[in-house]
Amino acid sequence: MSKRFTDNPQPELKSGFLTLLEKEMLRFWRVALQTIAAPVMTALLYLVVFAQVLQDRIKVYGVIPYIEFLIPGLMMMSMLQNAFANPSSSLIQSRITGNLVFILLTPISNGQFFTAYVLAAIFRGLAVGAAVWLMSLFFVPLPLNHLGWVLAFAVLACGIMGVLGLIAGLWSEKFDQLAAFQNFLIMPATFLSGVFYSIHSLPPFWQSVSRWNPLFYTIDGLRYGFFGVSDVSPWTSLIVVTTVFVVLAILAIRLLVSGYKLRY
Repeated sequence: MSKRFTDNPQPELKSGFLTLLEKEMLRFWRVALQTIAAPVMTALLYLVVFAQVLQDRIKVYGVIPYIEFLIPGLMMMSMLQNAFANPSSSLIQSRITGNLVFILLTPISNGQFFTAYVLAAIFRGLAVGAAVWLMSLFFVPLPLNHLGWVLAFAVLACGIMGVLGLIAGLWSEKFDQLAAFQNFLIMPATFLSGVFYSIHSLPPFWQSVSRWNPLFYTIDGLRYGFFGVSDVSPWTSLIVVTTVFVVLAILAIRLLVSGYKLRY
């Protein structure tokens, strides 16, 4: 009697959530030269230029050399931009090429869809931020006073931008719409969040404006994790950043549940 092939144990199939998460992770990891190395190189160029010009002329908070002050800002800027890029570019490409329908047909819930895209964005943002930090060690050994605060603000900041990237990807039907979202919202908010300066160096009016920018609190909180000093209390920053993440997450999930620009 021939042996039954069904006697052999069958490989366990991955869930739709894990498959989508793996797809989004591999999507940036397989082109790491573009998605990780290129942003790190950009951050290092900023660091080299500003370090040469301002290193011996400015001390922030009276004690921190400018090059040290700059590194957390560059880390956060790189994390924010790349966390946003991952889901937004993935969704717009899937929409234009027409393969988004194959994702929507899978037995995956809206919550799993949301979580897979946002987690992949967080992983990409953290990978870029860690790479910038490691490369910056060749310039200056950056102090690390509170690892927990660093991780909390890094994850929440990448989560915020991952959700914004998801919303932008759902809203955009063409690449120029996505570029407008990034150029007129994400880029100004990032550069005006205190990447290159402390808000206490600004006039009172612009200090007030900066406090309405939620990305300011992500950078300020990250700096507290490294230096133990910041423009505002880290608890205030944590409350603001967490609130923004929760509000955006609720909005994104509502859009997914309603099938916004997905079911037509």
